Amino acid sequence: MISLRRRSLSRVFFIAVCAFAVRWLFFTPSAVSASSYASHQIKEHNFIERATRPDKSLNVQRHPFLQARMGRDERGELMGTEIRNGEADYWERFQMPYMVSKDTSSMDAQHVVGAIDQLLSLNGWVAALCPTLMRPFGQNKHEDAYDDLVREDHLYYIAIIIHSADHFLVDQLAVIVQMAKRLGTNNLFVSMLDYDSSDSTETLTDLCEAVLTLLGVPFRIRRVPGMTADPSAAYYPLEEAHMRNLALEPLHELHQKRGIHFHRVVWLKGFTCPNDILETIKVSFVNEAAMVCGMDWAEHNGFFIFSDRWRTRDLDGDQFRQSKSSSKAEAVPPRDRLGASRYAQHLPFQVFCCESGTHVIDPAQSYYKNIAYRAGTDFHNLSRAEGVPTRDPDAPCLDSSQAWFCRDLWVRSARDAMDEVDKVNNHDSGQVEGRIRRRAEVVERDPLPAPDPEGAPAPEAAVGQAQAAAGRRPAAGPAVDADANAGSDYDAMPEDDVEGDPIEEPPFVESDPIHLSMPNSVFRPARILVNPRCVTTYAGVSHTQLALDLFGTGEGDKLQTGVGKYVLEDWEGAPESFVCQEQRQTGGRKAAKTQRRLGFSIHDELQRD
Repeated sequence: MISLRRRSLSRVFFIAVCAFAVRWLFFTPSAVSASSYASHQIKEHNFIERATRPDKSLNVQRHPFLQARMGRDERGELMGTEIRNGEADYWERFQMPYMVSKDTSSMDAQHVVGAIDQLLSLNGWVAALCPTLMRPFGQNKHEDAYDDLVREDHLYYIAIIIHSADHFLVDQLAVIVQMAKRLGTNNLFVSMLDYDSSDSTETLTDLCEAVLTLLGVPFRIRRVPGMTADPSAAYYPLEEAHMRNLALEPLHELHQKRGIHFHRVVWLKGFTCPNDILETIKVSFVNEAAMVCGMDWAEHNGFFIFSDRWRTRDLDGDQFRQSKSSSKAEAVPPRDRLGASRYAQHLPFQVFCCESGTHVIDPAQSYYKNIAYRAGTDFHNLSRAEGVPTRDPDAPCLDSSQAWFCRDLWVRSARDAMDEVDKVNNHDSGQVEGRIRRRAEVVERDPLPAPDPEGAPAPEAAVGQAQAAAGRRPAAGPAVDADANAGSDYDAMPEDDVEGDPIEEPPFVESDPIHLSMPNSVFRPARILVNPRCVTTYAGVSHTQLALDLFGTGEGDKLQTGVGKYVLEDWEGAPESFVCQEQRQTGGRKAAKTQRRLGFSIHDELQRD
């Protein structure tokens, strides 16, 4: 009897071991237990996939976890019962009688998809104005201009952050649908983050979920609360960094768990026409750029201004202030000579930093190298009783998370170049000074190009100018800044500024003279560009007038054609200083800011790491 019991227990134990082995080998944790592993998480490859060939596709029919909704408000609706009764009645009376089998049910789905396409085919809202925004080089005349992008079959990650901006969301959804039609539904992943919106954004994200589900576009739509309930305790750059990193979580999950590598990340802001986004993607590829930004324009007192000046700096480290679409050539947004020359020809130009509306980022040069969005930590919390702390004049700039991101790109590019030199020399000393010395030897063997015949300074001269600028105080600006409180730059301006009233320029704070160590021109430059033809607009903007201001009629343009017009051949080093426009205290999006000129030394940044 005892022997029989032992045999039975042995069999039970053997069966349990076999079941555990089958579960461990053939199923992922998320497929086994939905309670222990949230259903919205990206699933890792199981044993069979690893043993055969890992599936790296974005096929939502095969992998339902690629479409997820997080943070939905599941509370009962006021008219929920009536809505469900209406749905059941419509289904029973108008749908079921005509669906004889599964074969005919696809016809009904096709009708729905057709209705979506008609609804979101750029026939309404701001999107209807895309055909009126003419471009140079005849982009509007060539429907096949971006067929090469389609043939490449690349993967694109579209990120959107919404904060009470329901007036943009439907147009942005229309743009996503059009991009999916051109690039393929299995080539896009949409990450949509609703950050504590108080308008109808949550309802519109339901519409986005339905449309993307029916079209088979992978997505994660997520709603998150604010970081703090007290507006006086909210530090906007920190919120900004937090939101962006949350929107990028699926990018890292897909890369780490399923080996899916996205070729470009598209941050969709404001409203941008689909062809402009495709062109900016092309500019990014042909230049192997880390980041390419468009230019966003807001209407203000009857004219158009470049509105994202908080996060944009030209190669002299200066802001794009007083930049109107109708400005003369000598007053164009970029103040550096080469950037101004290329802007006047509607060509992409290099900048120190940008985030002008919709922008495209190469994750291989940024996110996949552990560059994340961050913000300063020594800001003052107004909700606390202690006084404002005294900060050193050379303390780190408390500016936007995008400005930190740009500076990280420059440092990362320099470090990568030195690592490559180490590999060539088959020696990795691990000492920054030794690597910089070897990099300097490479620069000496490969001298910088001669001055531009058109009068643009050679890189040596640019370095000299930057060094001189680093040691001098900026000239006093105008007392009135007519474009300071419009567009996306409104994020961090004081609330008591009234539309149309004179607004004083934030004061510069004196700092100690900047002591330069090794010039930034020694290091490999980060490839950050602005594409002036990728226009981001806001509600109420007249596309036709803006196009005339920026591009004229678009006729008689004798500039070069083809991909060559996009390519930037000479890349400058980072400026030795930049205008630091910073938010030193909490207070949310509209907290007051000050500005000062602050040194930027890649050499010093590398030594800190």
